[in-house]
Amino acid sequence: MRYIEPTRVKVLMMMFFATGAIGIIIGLSPVAGPSQTLMITFMGVINIGLGAFFTFLFLTQTRKDPDKRKKKRKD
Repeated sequence: MRYIEPTRVKVLMMMFFATGAIGIIIGLSPVAGPSQTLMITFMGVINIGLGAFFTFLFLTQTRKDPDKRKKKRKD
């Protein structure tokens, strides 16, 4: 998989975890109608899973090495 900058991965992690938590809370509370509670909760669980995936990427990806072809030589 392609290298993603750590700050971008952190933002994606926080976004998915926050929306997942809010989705689960709203889905389990009586705020939503009875027909939408299961779907909202399910979408919250999917967002938590995506947050876990991006956490895995953040923890396992290696640093990007600079391209040696573009480096100028000193003569």
